[in-house]
Amino acid sequence: MVTILHAADLHLDSPFRGLSPDRAARRRRELRDLPRRLAVLAREQGADLMLLAGDLFDGTHLYRETGEALAAALGEAGCPVCIAPGNHDPFQPGSPWDTISWPDNVHLFTSPALERVVFPQLGCAVYGAAFTSSHREDDPLAGFTAPEDGLLHLGVLHGEVQPGSAYGPIAPESIARSGLDYLALGHIHTRRPLEKSGATHWGWPGCPEGRGFDETGDKGVLLVKVDKGRAEETFLPTARRRYHLLTAPLKGGEDPAAALAAALAGREEDICRVTFTGDAPAGGLDLAALEGAGQGLCFGLELRDATTLPRDLWARAGEDTLTGLFLSAMAEKIAAAGGEARETLELAARFGLAALENREDLAP
Repeated sequence: MVTILHAADLHLDSPFRGLSPDRAARRRRELRDLPRRLAVLAREQGADLMLLAGDLFDGTHLYRETGEALAAALGEAGCPVCIAPGNHDPFQPGSPWDTISWPDNVHLFTSPALERVVFPQLGCAVYGAAFTSSHREDDPLAGFTAPEDGLLHLGVLHGEVQPGSAYGPIAPESIARSGLDYLALGHIHTRRPLEKSGATHWGWPGCPEGRGFDETGDKGVLLVKVDKGRAEETFLPTARRRYHLLTAPLKGGEDPAAALAAALAGREEDICRVTFTGDAPAGGLDLAALEGAGQGLCFGLELRDATTLPRDLWARAGEDTLTGLFLSAMAEKIAAAGGEARETLELAARFGLAALENREDLAP
């Protein structure tokens, strides 16, 4: 059995354009520390091998200190590291892959054709390939079958299991014919449960850090124990900060700042997009002032206004229409009721009016 730390899509030196310049720089520094944290995880979890499935960089431009930090961290992983460059960090002459001095325990796949490296001490062989441009439309596993030589056969590739993709389309049939025991993939930023094609287990760990509101929630890497015919995965969270999509529903007369504070409770370290819903206060929402009120409640804040102007529930009660008759009847019932029954009838009137006007009632 071999224990693998499987990670991908670090996107080091991402610009973080949605954050202020100082917060964006801070996030880049935090990502720069991610390889060190992965190396610590590898040692703590007793990983025999680290497989990095591409897009470690966010582009061919990389700050020098980022490359130096990555190389130093991988050298301290305590195990061999195999890397398959992806579409955002293709292997090319003069690219960071070509100019950084990599430690002896790092094996970098540099060809679009599958290459093999054997680790006799682990009883396994690792197969991998590199993107050499920003697109790849051929199946890197096409026609490949691992030899029956008694070794565990592992693969590391950046790509999609989707016909017609421009990012290394891998056919499920190719995976099934490969004879690999485990295929570590990158490119998909959402963690997927391991799947199986033929005898091959395969999957994506997702990205270890979210970088935008399309990458919400917890992020991390996979610890996979692989043996002939089986693979057991454990998800290891690694996100320093998380992205959240939140709502702040407003009731009539409620203070929007209080609703914002309630929505952001416990999110001090995270990046949040808060959408106000419900009844807008008189004069509407002042998002700039609310953004100022939200400073300190989270690391990064974006506000959206989806409120509606409050309207008089009974404005059409005098009409000689079905709506007017309905509201008049409900008003009489409410006047005769009391306590909880009155609240229930008023809510029924709101929903009834919404149905008659083909609207979505936003009241709580």
